[in-house]
Amino acid sequence: MSAIEDLVTEFARLPGIGRKTAQRLTYHLLQQTTDRTGTLAAALIQVAERVRSCSRCGDFTEQDPCPICQDPRRDDAILCVVEEPSAVPVLERAGFRGRYLVLGGRLSPLDGMGPEALRVGLLEQRLTEGLVREVVLATNPSLEGEATATYIQERLTGAGVQVSRLARGLPMGGDLEFVDGVTMSHALRARQTVT
Repeated sequence: MSAIEDLVTEFARLPGIGRKTAQRLTYHLLQQTTDRTGTLAAALIQVAERVRSCSRCGDFTEQDPCPICQDPRRDDAILCVVEEPSAVPVLERAGFRGRYLVLGGRLSPLDGMGPEALRVGLLEQRLTEGLVREVVLATNPSLEGEATATYIQERLTGAGVQVSRLARGLPMGGDLEFVDGVTMSHALRARQTVT
């Protein structure tokens, strides 16, 4: 396989990138200067070498614990559970100032994602600290996101914390990272307790 074909193949493995887009990206990079492509390559290497998951919340970070977990101004009583790190900046822009727990995925048996693949143990560990009074389930409004929220809700039964969900109105089948700030802010304010 040629170097061009190798790069096309690697780009096509990225989420949302089909073969044609992968080819366009590859040919775009080939038209750039060596300095420009070198800068991109260096940025990719830096991310791979320096970014890790926070041991406390699971968000991506260059320092452990992450800046959000280190911030003493955050509300320890509210813990927002999200599927992926990409949801954290969306909630931050909407004004959420509690703590986070990133599950690292969602239940999806067809993709081989069962409960053991999620950071539910880390969630339960956070609850044993006794600081959390409310767990906000902020999973994506998709079939898998709903299944994940239901699973977590059942696991938290009897844990002595209030469990709430983001208000409806988020688009079904969408991802939190694509929701606009106004919609997310409204969803956070209108969250409801799960019974």
